[in-house]
Amino acid sequence: MDLAELKRLREEKLLEHKRKKRAYYLKSKMQKKQARAQKVASSIDYEVELFGGNFADKLKEIAKKQMLHVQSREEIIKNKIDEYRKKKKQYYHQHKKSRLEYDKEYRDKKKEQLKQYRKEYYQKNKEKILAQQKANRKKKKLEKEKNGN
Repeated sequence: MDLAELKRLREEKLLEHKRKKRAYYLKSKMQKKQARAQKVASSIDYEVELFGGNFADKLKEIAKKQMLHVQSREEIIKNKIDEYRKKKKQYYHQHKKSRLEYDKEYRDKKKEQLKQYRKEYYQKNKEKILAQQKANRKKKKLEKEKNGN
């Protein structure tokens, strides 16, 4: 056997193995799906469950179970929220100085950025702003004259 034939045989075996593996996977998947469907179908017989006895009692029982479930979850959620609030409060208490420092730096940085922005904005729209201020002054002057007369 030469090298080319060995490579060809190896590739054939590999492809065959992949086909078998895929077939096994699909078969297994189908079996699991069927088992789940049988389990669900066999576990609940709605005809007997709902119409076997008193329908109103069954509905009340279902509503009661749902209410108990909701109430039990409510307690767990409230406890988690309280625990979170305590942790948050503790964290903020421990890191108060660093937070205040950071806030101060942030405000200063923003203040500088705002000053720069205002300066650029004024330079860009100087003519428009001056004209608007002039108009406002004239309007105020006219209002004063009206009110004064």
